[in-house]
Amino acid sequence: MLAADPGASIAAIAAEAGVDRRTVYRRFSSREDLLTAIYVSRLGAIEHAIADARLHEAPVGVALHRYVENIIAVNRTWLVDLARVLADDRVRARRDACVREVDVFLERATSEGLLRPGLPPGWASALLPQLMHLVSRQMPALSPARAADVVVDTLLRGLGAP
Repeated sequence: MLAADPGASIAAIAAEAGVDRRTVYRRFSSREDLLTAIYVSRLGAIEHAIADARLHEAPVGVALHRYVENIIAVNRTWLVDLARVLADDRVRARRDACVREVDVFLERATSEGLLRPGLPPGWASALLPQLMHLVSRQMPALSPARAADVVVDTLLRGLGAP
């Protein structure tokens, strides 16, 4: 509901959930608390997706595909982009740790020859989330696995080693 209408009221959210708004307020003291809980849940799903991809242990091509497939599934499950919740230092620190882990992995992908060297610093790190976001939203008929095929192929043909 918040993906469709980011300004949705607690009353509207409660009605959609089939509960009274007082029920929502018993669990969340404010709309901001509800949004924070949603983002923290999304962040937990992202952390699980990263861990499941085994970015440090798995062969780099396998880890890349698994990471992309996992994140596409997260993007499709947790549709709300709650960047403004990053004002919470703990949430921002967790998100930043995820970003750093993926950046280190992409450096590994470059050093192992999957991505070509010499690109501007941070280019792959900036491009990959955009590709995953795009396929998550614009190609909902593709399964997460097939969508990951498209993203990885696009990334490697544009950034892949010759």
